Amino acid sequence: MPSKKKFNRLSPALKKFIVIEPPGTAGSGTVSSDVKESTTPVSTFAERTLRHCNGGSTLQAALWLKDHLDRGGKLVVTIAGALSSFQVGVTLAELIRKGKVHLVSATAANHEESYYRYVAHSHYAYIPRYTELTPEQEAELRDAGLRRITDTFLPEDESVRIMEPHLLKMWKDAQKNGHRFFPHEYFRRLFSEGLIEADPMANENDCWAYAAYKKKIPIVIPGFEDSTMGNIFASYTYGGKYRTEKTPLLDPHIIKTGLEYFTWMYDWYMETAKTAPIAFLQLGGGIAADFPICIVPSLKHDLKLHGNVRDWGGFVEIGSSPMSYGSYSGAGGKEKITWDKLATTSYYQIIQSDVTVAFPWVAAVLLGL
Repeated sequence: MPSKKKFNRLSPALKKFIVIEPPGTAGSGTVSSDVKESTTPVSTFAERTLRHCNGGSTLQAALWLKDHLDRGGKLVVTIAGALSSFQVGVTLAELIRKGKVHLVSATAANHEESYYRYVAHSHYAYIPRYTELTPEQEAELRDAGLRRITDTFLPEDESVRIMEPHLLKMWKDAQKNGHRFFPHEYFRRLFSEGLIEADPMANENDCWAYAAYKKKIPIVIPGFEDSTMGNIFASYTYGGKYRTEKTPLLDPHIIKTGLEYFTWMYDWYMETAKTAPIAFLQLGGGIAADFPICIVPSLKHDLKLHGNVRDWGGFVEIGSSPMSYGSYSGAGGKEKITWDKLATTSYYQIIQSDVTVAFPWVAAVLLGL
């Protein structure tokens, strides 16, 4: 421990950043002093070993989120990248079932890929040494209908094309009856109407979209058109000169838009925040996170509610994009203060790591493992 004399030379502003760490403790930093040491094996091991750098940041964030939830707070989780193809549902679905997650914002690709894993798990393949593939080998995979996502192959015929006819029928029925639904509401009917079955080798409990459906927690998927099924839907709405197939011509308005997701979130946030602070756990970057975090500043400045809006209670991001010139996904918590996305009193922690490495540790602490 630094001597008291040395410590007292520091300014009060600097002292608040420093944790005097007794031997054998985890050094939970800015976490509330009310947080108790864990007694369960995985969490105890995390507290003993995740002491510094990104490991320390991971533990600090996990302990803060646990304290937040234990005090009755709510949690928004956002999913970017290809995390559903990388089976983030194994972890996220359990958090949803245990009541630790209260809204999920996902890229439309992650949302649909949770379903694809559900229906076609045994048809997926894994190639650890994917960087060694030649362009010619990539073309072989393309012609076989295997769509590579880093080290994982998505089997298009057994996933996308199995679900497309069911969704097309829903879209046609909606147009006929003058109905409009959010993208995820069409997908949820695949579960509620028994239109799809879990792959024999799949565990339905590993599908986070299924867990969210069963738990009835809301989902937001901004940018639906930026997904495989969104591309397919767009093709059904195209009536231009290059239309060649005699396929149904759908009205694009049968699917509610991102603007409608955004205004729906105005109400969700204001109603939820009446009784509890809401924390934000961002897995990866991109629109899945940028979209919902903007609800708070928009409520304040666009709807002119200002002091009537509760700030985000805390912000945790796990991502591999470092802060650099023009790397927006690597923007730190402090930058978000300037946009009024976070308050100066909001907890924030950036974990510079692969989500597939750090998120399971966070989840283990939240689940009390």
